[in-house]
Amino acid sequence: MRRTLSSFWPQPLAVAGLVAAALALTPAPIAAQEIVQTDKHAVELTRISRGFDHPWGMAFLPDGTLLVTERSGQMRIVNVKSGERSAPIENVPRVVASGQGGLLDVTLDPDFAENRLVYISYSEPGDGGAGTTVARAALSAEGTRLDTVEVIFRMVPKSSGGRHFGSRLVFAPDGTLFVTLGDRGERDRVQDFTIHRGQVVRINSDGSVPADNPFVNTPGYRPETWSLGHRNAQGADIHPTTGALWTVEHGARGGDEVNIPEAGKNYGWPIISYGRHYSGFKIGEGQAKEGLEQPIHYWDPSIAPSGATFYTGTAFSGWTGDFFVTALRSRMLVRLEVTETGVVAEEAMLEGKVGRVRDVETGPDGALYILTDADPGALFRLSPAR
Repeated sequence: MRRTLSSFWPQPLAVAGLVAAALALTPAPIAAQEIVQTDKHAVELTRISRGFDHPWGMAFLPDGTLLVTERSGQMRIVNVKSGERSAPIENVPRVVASGQGGLLDVTLDPDFAENRLVYISYSEPGDGGAGTTVARAALSAEGTRLDTVEVIFRMVPKSSGGRHFGSRLVFAPDGTLFVTLGDRGERDRVQDFTIHRGQVVRINSDGSVPADNPFVNTPGYRPETWSLGHRNAQGADIHPTTGALWTVEHGARGGDEVNIPEAGKNYGWPIISYGRHYSGFKIGEGQAKEGLEQPIHYWDPSIAPSGATFYTGTAFSGWTGDFFVTALRSRMLVRLEVTETGVVAEEAMLEGKVGRVRDVETGPDGALYILTDADPGALFRLSPAR
């Protein structure tokens, strides 16, 4: 699913030797292992690499190595078998690395094996401050630089402050690209649909607007907008059966949400919420209002969710189709058992074991991989206990 090209595993790239040389620039760390018992499986938790500066997003390359972004502006390739990390990839766009901003998500073009295109989201400097921007570029054959970097989307307007950039990138089955946008800490502007605040946008891979977007011909709305009324969605993936987008967003003091954003629908922030302001005061008009959508699941108190992935591997039979969500504040990984339209059970995993968990991916080997948000941050693998 999201950024996992399991169909290519384990075919090597022609440049495998060059990538290996780049990875050899940093020594392999000593793996730290622990057996963790979960509801469905005994899991081997292995730290396979460390020393990242607040890692944020990751994407598996066809040869099984892993692209990892660091919020401070670096992107590296990691050998998940040895833990070796490359030097920073050259020609990454300049970012505003402040607060929650910086170099954020990364995903691969569906045709990466042919075109080597990667997509990155980041907080871009400019008039008025910073805003979420998406660029695409070609990863060089040796994996050391980005070429032909091209911006395909910019949040407007930019603003000051370092909060709520959203930034998760997910390709839909039809080849369009979903981008989640936070409210930039400006909740009073979220229901102004002439600008980008608290939305999911849907664009083509070249940045153009799909003709079937819900607001293409609607005055007062931006044509790239898919859904509205979000606060700060940092997790997203495509349901493996329905092909629908699922998102996970931060609430305020409580009210973190899982949504299945549908075209043209408004998810209510800040008119309705299951949370409260950090001051303790009520948000908006309550928890529900006619014409505004309800989440399919929420957390109160907040767990501060970030990355998310559907498990589509075969190593853990009891997890097939489950939705995994990382938690920053609660320092854990959450497993949600789901149907096509809802959540039926929840399990908290790894509580207090690895720190603030930023992102999660299903690996092409069937393991789960997680990144911890710290300096130094780390990459962990969850595999079946031996």
